[in-house]
Amino acid sequence: MILHLCGADEWRGEDYRAPSLDTVGFIHCSDPGTVAIPANALYRGRTDLVLLEIDPARLDVPLRWETGEPPHPEGVVFPHVYGRIPVEAVVAVHPFPPGPDGTFRLPASLAQRDPR
Repeated sequence: MILHLCGADEWRGEDYRAPSLDTVGFIHCSDPGTVAIPANALYRGRTDLVLLEIDPARLDVPLRWETGEPPHPEGVVFPHVYGRIPVEAVVAVHPFPPGPDGTFRLPASLAQRDPR
């Protein structure tokens, strides 16, 4: 499973195309162990976010695991989807509210399934 973080109003229950597809050529994603990194770096305190849970086997475009920009100091790589995400690949949508201090952690609904 991979995850894409977006505003609830951006997810319309249809094939998904993030603005980054036009600007950098791919859609930024994470896995359960790394989703808090971009969430806390870019969206701290936002209360309107959701996580799209994506089944990579249902993608019909390339998925590549690559370094971030800038690269993470610990060498963490992130999944990048090189095309739109078909609605059939989105297997669940999870609310992603911050904690009381404004930071994000993997939702319990996903943490129970993460083997880490």
